[in-house]
Amino acid sequence: MIIRHAGFSISSAYSHRYPGVGFGLAFIRDCRNPENPEGFDQFKRQRLRHMRRREILAAVSQRIAVYARFFESFGYACPLPQHLKRTVNSGFPRYSLVLDAHFLAEMCAGILVAVADDDRFEGDLTLDVSAADEVSLGLGNRRFRTRAGEIVLRDEKDIVCVLCQGADEKTRIQPDTRNVLFYAYAVPGIASAYLAEGLSLAAEALVAFGGGQLEDLKVFPTNPTEKNETIRRRS
Repeated sequence: MIIRHAGFSISSAYSHRYPGVGFGLAFIRDCRNPENPEGFDQFKRQRLRHMRRREILAAVSQRIAVYARFFESFGYACPLPQHLKRTVNSGFPRYSLVLDAHFLAEMCAGILVAVADDDRFEGDLTLDVSAADEVSLGLGNRRFRTRAGEIVLRDEKDIVCVLCQGADEKTRIQPDTRNVLFYAYAVPGIASAYLAEGLSLAAEALVAFGGGQLEDLKVFPTNPTEKNETIRRRS
């Protein structure tokens, strides 16, 4: 099975610095991206009621606190705590199906998720760590400058996402996006199972309400004693 048109690998530098810290990908093909498809508000309300249950919300809050501490270790403020507070108080936002599915995945699973137009990546993807002072253009053409050891996702040309700073402008979701890649980062202290939970929810929404086809969903362990996993182009 292949997840996407290009390949994915995990660098030895990442496996050495973050042993056992997972990463997940879900690729949905031929998906529409309406603003508010019929039935989607009800779907979101159901997920919100579940997430607000005391024991569920406590577990989600604990995981988000782990991400916040990781961000702080690099000198950044994590957006997830504020997103969770706003969601608990006011419900899920309404932007478009794809972006709303991204927020559902984050808040319901208590993890960090990014979403991209898969057709805008340039070549294969690599999960890696940054050197100091690498530069990339984030959403809105914000200039990101990395610190040594940050978790980054690269295609063959650019850094396309810096975990603690955000995704890039090049691969952002567009009105004509049809092939969608969700990717989810763990950090130390976050079990990979929660990545699968969040990505499955995002994929479910795009299949049910956008007519997309889930090509595959994969969570990669990064145990340094195991051979790095690589997805190859389908022959």
